[in-house]
Amino acid sequence: MIDSTGPVWDAIAGLSRFAALAAMAELNCAEHLADGPMSVSELAKACDAHEPSLARVLRELETVGVVRALVPGVYELTEEGRTLRDGVPGSLRSAVRVAAEDGYWYAMGNLARTVRDGRSAFIGRFGPLYGYFQERPEAARLFNEYMAIRAAPMEAALATAYDFTGVRTLVDVAGGTGHLLAAVLDRHPDMRGVLFDIAHVVEDARESLTARGLGDRCEFESGDFFEGVPAGGDLYLLASVVHNWSDEACLRILSNVRTALTGRGRLLVLEMVLPDDATPHIGKDLDMRMLAVTDGGRERTLSEHTRLLGEAGFTLSRVLPLPAGASLIEAVPR
Repeated sequence: MIDSTGPVWDAIAGLSRFAALAAMAELNCAEHLADGPMSVSELAKACDAHEPSLARVLRELETVGVVRALVPGVYELTEEGRTLRDGVPGSLRSAVRVAAEDGYWYAMGNLARTVRDGRSAFIGRFGPLYGYFQERPEAARLFNEYMAIRAAPMEAALATAYDFTGVRTLVDVAGGTGHLLAAVLDRHPDMRGVLFDIAHVVEDARESLTARGLGDRCEFESGDFFEGVPAGGDLYLLASVVHNWSDEACLRILSNVRTALTGRGRLLVLEMVLPDDATPHIGKDLDMRMLAVTDGGRERTLSEHTRLLGEAGFTLSRVLPLPAGASLIEAVPR
């Protein structure tokens, strides 16, 4: 008799529960249940699904707590289940769908090969992640939605948790479409921003920030942060950048920021900061994703962040906690 309790069994069973969640997200069941309870037959027709198979998935999903059976064969959406709808506060649908995407499943399913070889099995099959997305627009769309949702709780937190007094120009390095930069500029009307990224991303950022009425307070520069970053800022932001790269690559980026800094300039690094001990942390889970899909990217401990910044000519001055397990690291030039 197998003992079906304990952390190992929980991890194994968790895969089945996630697969059921992924099926619910892909079939858009939550959207169909949003207006009220439905029978399995009604929901199967609405989702274009096989009724007996859907019934089994719903039975599993009830144990997860995203649906509730009112009577046998009739289900309603729970409050937790509402997060599997698009466009609602706290939506997690894109996060679930990204984690169930074919390439991601391949990456995580072949983690042992990555660990054995020391090179991402995902990259070995598909090439670098961003090239993978360029060839698969739907996967790229889901990933971008997920990243925007993940960043949302950090936007307001960044703008309020840090004291931006005296900052005239904030340079957002690899700032994407500028959501974090916009949050700071909205709260600090005397500040100007510089968004720096690769050319096609910069054009998207220009459109996004202009639509928010911030275009005239921003400069948009394109380039390669391995070659250099715009000079003259009072404060530089690297948000979810460092974890994408190996230590050697990070040193090139950080050193270029150090060169660009003048006077009393400072650096902010928004990343996970893992505990140095065995304390559970969401960043340790995310680190498995970085191991699986990047070439040397990783989540780092406080001591690892401190060492990297030191080698690039910075002193870590403080760490501020942000939502979703993230932290804001402030560093000053040595």
